[in-house]
Order: sequence, then C-alpha cells, then structure tokens
Amino acid sequence: MSDALRIARGRFGRVALLDMDRPLVRHAHPHCHVLLKVEGADTQFQVKDGIARLTDESAVLINAWEPHAYEHDLERPKTVILALYIEPHWLAHFRPNWAASNAPDFFDRSVGAITPEIRRLTELLASTMIYAPQDAHVHEELLGRLMIAVIERFTAWRGLPNSIRSLADGRMMDYRIQKAVRRIQEAPGEVDDMNALARDVGLSRAHFFRLFENNTGVSPRVFLNVQRLECAVQQVVESEDTFAAIGEKLGFSVPAHFSRFFHDHAGSSPSIFRRVTRLNERI
Repeated sequence: MSDALRIARGRFGRVALLDMDRPLVRHAHPHCHVLLKVEGADTQFQVKDGIARLTDESAVLINAWEPHAYEHDLERPKTVILALYIEPHWLAHFRPNWAASNAPDFFDRSVGAITPEIRRLTELLASTMIYAPQDAHVHEELLGRLMIAVIERFTAWRGLPNSIRSLADGRMMDYRIQKAVRRIQEAPGEVDDMNALARDVGLSRAHFFRLFENNTGVSPRVFLNVQRLECAVQQVVESEDTFAAIGEKLGFSVPAHFSRFFHDHAGSSPSIFRRVTRLNERI
C-alpha cells in the first residue's frame, strides 16, 4: 500500500516523501513539480504522452498543469520518492524570473540526468524529514539549495522573462474560460456537470472543452480534480473535520470515494497524510 512517510509544508509549497507500490491516476498540479528517487526500485511516470524514467541517476521534471501518471510495476519492489510541489512566488525570492516556474515550458524535457550534488541534497533532505520532522527551517534551507541545483541544471532560466509585464502578457485567458475557472476554484464541490458549466459560460460543450484545454493545458475534469485535491490537502492537514465531512464538501457523497480519490492523486491515504504532516507540529 503506497503511503506518505513524511510531509513538509510551508511557503514553498509542499514536499512529500512517498513510499510507492501502486499506480497513480492521470492528474496535474498547479506547481513546479520535481520527482527524485531516494531508494528502492527504478520506476517511471507517464508525462503527457511519453515515458519518463525515475532512477538513481535521473529526475522526472513536470511543468505546472502538465498531465502525468505514475506507472508502478506491481512485480517490482517499492520505490521511495521525494516529490516536490513548489510555489512560484517562493522561487522568485531566489531569482525574480523564477516566478515563471509555473509556465507550461519551464522545463523543456520531462527527464534529465542529475548531478552528484542533486543526489546528495535529495538524500539529505529525505533523511532530515525522517529524523527531524519538526525542523522546518532546515527543511526549507535544504529545499532551496536543491531547487537551485535543479533549476540551474534543467532550465534555461537566464532566458526567462524578468518583468511582470512580460509574465502577464503571456498569460491572457479567454474571458469565458476565466469565468469557468473562477467557478471551479471558488466551489469545487459544487461543480460536477461540465455540460451545465459550458452552458453557463455561453459555450457549446465541444467548444468549451477545446477552449478550456487550449487556455489551461488540461481538460475541465482534470482542472476540477486539481482544485479538489488542493482543497482536500488543506482541509486534511489544517482542520479537524472528519474525512467524510471533507469529502462531502468537495462533492463526494460516499466517504470511500473521497479516500480513493485522495490516495489516487496524492499517493497516500488521507489518514496517513494527516498523521505524518502533523509530526512537524510536535515539540
């Protein structure tokens, strides 16, 4: 059973140390997403329409909103994966133009050979999360060093736009899709019928689906599931609500359906996710 060993959260986003032995469904994240192997069997992800191998020598690099799935071979041993979900505004503290880290082409490839320094920092961050789960300052410091090494290795960051104007000009969205996106973001538990949503924003179903994916890079259903997951992560960690109550708020009428959704997207059951995240809070 795949589950989280440790979770660290902060202004940087989140870092999950996952012990994986089952696939994850096709999904996406609103973050700059990096996957690094810590130990266990070599494995692979499907990123868009290709296969990206995760090994001791390679990292998997996934852009924000880029659809991907985990393809675990059930006949192979588990793999411990360090999964980074990094907020662009945090990266901008290192270099202003790293605010573009949620752009669809921030990484120009989905897999790349890591350096010995990336390998060392991966192992150091993973071991620190295990042995010192409360040491948030050290987690963030190590994560910063790791992300600097990753970005300098795998992106043409010197060529990224530096100005707010340049970033804004590249992110214009059709006003009807903006309306649909706001509806989903504001109440992901209340949106389920995509045909009705298309009508509400004044588009035919076919035009809505095509325009939505052209503007966001993902289908409306994947976008909805991203919002559901991010809301679920926040509520699982920060609230005392039961998982049944959280699931109901997010549109899951059956508690088991919410638990399966969470596990299939986050790589951990909600109960383990809550428990290991709160290790950080213990004194």
